Amino acid sequence: MHDSAPLLASLTDLDAPDRPDALTVADRACSRADLLGAGGAVAARIAGAKSVAVRADATLETVAAVVGGLLAGVPVVPLPPDSGPAERDHMLRDSGAELVLGAGEELTVDLGERGDYRGAGPSEGTAAFILYTSGTTGAPKGALIGHRAVAAGLDGLADAWRWSAEDTLVHGLPLFHVHGLILGVLGALRTGCRLVHTGRPTPQAYAAAGGSLYFGVPTVWGRVARDHAAARALAGARLLVSGSAALPAPVFRDLEALTGQRPVERYGMTETLITVAARADGERRPGYVGTPITGVRTRIAAEPGAEIGELEISGPTLFDGYLGRPEATAAAFTADGWFRTGDIAAIEADGAHRIVGRASTDLIKSGGYRIGAGEVENALLDHPAVREAAVVGVPHEDLGQEIVAYVVADGIGDHELIDFVAARLSAHKRPRRVRFIDELPRNAMGKPQKKLLPPA
Repeated sequence: MHDSAPLLASLTDLDAPDRPDALTVADRACSRADLLGAGGAVAARIAGAKSVAVRADATLETVAAVVGGLLAGVPVVPLPPDSGPAERDHMLRDSGAELVLGAGEELTVDLGERGDYRGAGPSEGTAAFILYTSGTTGAPKGALIGHRAVAAGLDGLADAWRWSAEDTLVHGLPLFHVHGLILGVLGALRTGCRLVHTGRPTPQAYAAAGGSLYFGVPTVWGRVARDHAAARALAGARLLVSGSAALPAPVFRDLEALTGQRPVERYGMTETLITVAARADGERRPGYVGTPITGVRTRIAAEPGAEIGELEISGPTLFDGYLGRPEATAAAFTADGWFRTGDIAAIEADGAHRIVGRASTDLIKSGGYRIGAGEVENALLDHPAVREAAVVGVPHEDLGQEIVAYVVADGIGDHELIDFVAARLSAHKRPRRVRFIDELPRNAMGKPQKKLLPPA
């Protein structure tokens, strides 16, 4: 499907094959015709609004509300159902949302309601979504995501993963992020494949779903890998896709051993959607996220002689700017129009991308060396006693920064871990100090939040 086709072209094709369980969310099923009818009813009620917010619980009603917004050309603001009052108020006020849809909100969604919406759809330049970033400083910014950007991203991934209407997609991810909502719901609607959202992403639910294509974050895949019976039940799947954070190399290897296939990793962010992915017919290596999807270009802004630097992106999946923040939008792009991701990466000779981490927290400059925290974290995770690891750079009088590791582990000392890393990586990449903690702070997608770690 070409990106010029309407975003919901597959859903609105009434001649396309349908089934009563085309979409299943938390054990409730509906057909595509049912979803289109409920979405059409929502569209008729919200048409003309500046934007609408959707309480993004994992329900069929949430999907119908999003479909209604897309049909009516009204930008949708997904609200995390567990957001605190200050965060929620900021998102509603900043976006100008005129209505809030969802259980217990201003406007409820009735999956049994039917509407054949024939009003004006999205106009040129209208945002499909206003997605709020989890910025490390200041209030979250609303990223304007266009219909064409979503379509281009999904079509690029459909090509890379050979994703088609023959697939059954399974995941249990939150519906207020790019991963769970745009890839995990709109991807199914765009390709015409069956969707099974498990409600919660438990290993048992994944094993019972019988999918061909699975989405998960590293936390989910780590739990699956520890449940050997559940992991083996996924051996018949076509692709196991991991994203939203780096997949630890030991989890990659465990999944390969238990399922007989190597996971597919991909890279993206709110402002770019998914831009780089390992291909279904390509090589899959631990620590690598593949090559750019169709239409996307990448480059590294690195210091002379450096192997790693900031990843910059150009292409049709980019956002249209931050809502009401022209200065922040301008600062996010280079003079020649490339988006500054803030992520540190390396591009190998064969085009494979390796993401080191965030420039603000994961690029460590120690003793004249530029060190990626992710490489050290993977080395630590290779030790059988280590369950979790996060590595940061801390100011040091002599070295500039010293490497400090935060580790969740049993029955091992700091010197043993330091020596373990030094035996596997260059000596200058070993941690100078190790702090043992009970667990790493993580966000809703399971991504470690290094700024919330205790002082070193």
